[in-house]
Amino acid sequence: MRALCVKKVDSFLSKLYLASSGNCRRYLGHTISKQGRFSNEEALILERLSEGGLVHARHLLDKIPQRGSISRVRHWTWLLTKFAKAGYLDEARVLFQVMPERNIVTCNAMLTSYVKCRKLNEAWTLFREMPKNVVSWTVMLTALCDQGRSEEAVELFDEMPERNVVSWNTLVSGLIGSGDMEKAKQVFDAMPCRDIVSWNAMIKGFIENGGWEEAKLLFESMSEKNVVTWTSMVSGYCRYGDVHEAFRLFCEMPERNIVSWTAMISGFVWNEFYREALLIFLEMNKDLDGMSPNGETLISLAYACGGLGVGFHRLGQQLHAQVIFYGWESLDHHGRLAKSLVHMYVSSGLIGSAQYLLNENFDLQSCNIMINGYLRIGDLAQAQTLFEKVESLRDKVSWTSMINGYLDAGDVSRAFDLFQKLHDKDGVTWTVMISGLVRNELFAEAASLLSDMVRHGLKPLNSTYSVLLSSAGATSNLDQGKHLHCVITKTTACYDPDLILQNSLVSMYAKCGAIDDAYEIFSKMVRKDTVSWNSMMMGLSHHGLADKALSLFKEMLDSEMKPNSVTFLAVLSACSHSGLITRGLELFKAMEETYSIQPGIEHYISMIDLLGRAGKLREAEDFISTLPFIPDHTVYGALLGLCGLNWRDRDAEGIAERAARRLLELDPVNAPGHVALCNVYAGLGKHEMEKEMRKEMGYKGVKKTPGCSWIVVNGKSNVFLSGDKSAYEVAQIILPIFCSNEMLEEKVLTLCHC
Repeated sequence: MRALCVKKVDSFLSKLYLASSGNCRRYLGHTISKQGRFSNEEALILERLSEGGLVHARHLLDKIPQRGSISRVRHWTWLLTKFAKAGYLDEARVLFQVMPERNIVTCNAMLTSYVKCRKLNEAWTLFREMPKNVVSWTVMLTALCDQGRSEEAVELFDEMPERNVVSWNTLVSGLIGSGDMEKAKQVFDAMPCRDIVSWNAMIKGFIENGGWEEAKLLFESMSEKNVVTWTSMVSGYCRYGDVHEAFRLFCEMPERNIVSWTAMISGFVWNEFYREALLIFLEMNKDLDGMSPNGETLISLAYACGGLGVGFHRLGQQLHAQVIFYGWESLDHHGRLAKSLVHMYVSSGLIGSAQYLLNENFDLQSCNIMINGYLRIGDLAQAQTLFEKVESLRDKVSWTSMINGYLDAGDVSRAFDLFQKLHDKDGVTWTVMISGLVRNELFAEAASLLSDMVRHGLKPLNSTYSVLLSSAGATSNLDQGKHLHCVITKTTACYDPDLILQNSLVSMYAKCGAIDDAYEIFSKMVRKDTVSWNSMMMGLSHHGLADKALSLFKEMLDSEMKPNSVTFLAVLSACSHSGLITRGLELFKAMEETYSIQPGIEHYISMIDLLGRAGKLREAEDFISTLPFIPDHTVYGALLGLCGLNWRDRDAEGIAERAARRLLELDPVNAPGHVALCNVYAGLGKHEMEKEMRKEMGYKGVKKTPGCSWIVVNGKSNVFLSGDKSAYEVAQIILPIFCSNEMLEEKVLTLCHC
């Protein structure tokens, strides 16, 4: 904290010094010298230069005693550089003009000061007039590279009469900074002599520009590596998702510094290994003998604490306390640490603490985090209040968050109103609106909005298509799904094999009954993840193709892809539909014992379904009694439904009544449970008991939700509920499929009169 206060006071004094005059300036000059920045003589020279007393400043220069073997010119040059670094560029320029003698080092010092302060016009003027050496040329080369003017930098480099390794490295770094890795590689290959900086620049450039394989090849071919090289590769492995390899490399590092440790901590956090990030921080404190973390370390730790969720909020509070106690807030030069702490508190469920921090460090990004935090806990009113508070500041993130919040709350009209008011909509905003319409089951409106998006000149994102493909799958609208597939193929110059998009296509075709089309896409996928395998297996399972689903499961294991809980849900479902009891029991046992996957309630229900469908109602009931948790209404509902399928079983009535009694104790108005018991009584011929049960349903006001079907005609989805007898609607929809236009009107009228 003391360092931060000194820095703020020093900055204030410096500005006031330049803005003051006379005795006030002299007073401030002495104050600055007392802080240790300048000696009394240097502060006095600075005062005279600022006042325009050039002659007096010149005399003061001559009076400064020589220091050891340092000549006056070198000392004056050093003083010029010191002024410029302290922010007194105008005074440094005047000093340069009044110096009795200069040499090329002095000129380069002034040139460097201009470039660092982005006074490029002055730099070019001085460069054209001054004597030049390789340092001068390299300084100007740096200026062009920093501005991203890579073509001009190459031209200047070609004009250089002399080059050294620094010149070459500067050009390589400049080309990398502008994203021209091909040209940077050409320059790197042409270098007559490379140093460790050259190699490190290329490795970092490849990592940041998608050339991960090239970076690994360079690393392997290096004869000498330093801590920067190793750290870059650790960051690269983390960046590309291979955290285990990154940690292996990190453990092999011959030396580590705070940047190396921070890279590993950040890599863990980036890949959502939050516990590991915090544990390795503890190891860092031991290895670096209590060395303080830097700003990036603290930011990563804050995100790690937030990532652990609500149950670990005290850990985040301890981190914040450490930040305050050790004065690490002084490292937060751009407010990023404050933002990460706001995010941490929001993620941990401490919304009040997050709001307090926001009041102390108010900025738009933190406001957006808070808006999302309020929406996450369902406090739409507070989110709206904060959204209105930042009316003059809010950006597309603010608008999109609120749109999504209203959609999550089911308030589609207010969401659409905000969507219409936002003029500068991007692909993310459109996708959020389309996704929200799908979540609210407004599938036709979502498809229409996609057309509007294209008409506005915006190319849909892959996630936009994925959402609509999910919509097509949910409504079994194969025509819409095929249309989207065609659009995806036609609107992309070269079909982008996006993994999420391909998974969506596989799932859509499988849900729409086109299992062969789903398998064709799946088999052509260059890269598959667990979702790919699960989608295909689930599709095969739902189509009764148990053998193919189990065969695909074996292929998945052979490919060294690890199954997850959804994988086992798919294969257990396949066994259930095909009556493969033994195989199902083996898989259920292997799930926990071999693959360390804890079964969820849906897996237990699958096993109940497997036994029940095979006619083993008694075994299914016994299985429920062995469950490691108290069964809820879904478990007893599944058993009761199976009794309806197996009403001929002699045990069906007793098991059904026991299951129904437990189900109705837990959920007295459960409509499917009442209906399932009625079906059992009807199947057993006990119609009086069936009538009594239906009367009881009437007394309780229990109504079964009617089943529905839908048919798509001329692009319009038409939904029919069970028992729907609207003859006119049926005629309007069904007859156009079979009749010519001339026959249509007559047949509609005839059907309606009937």
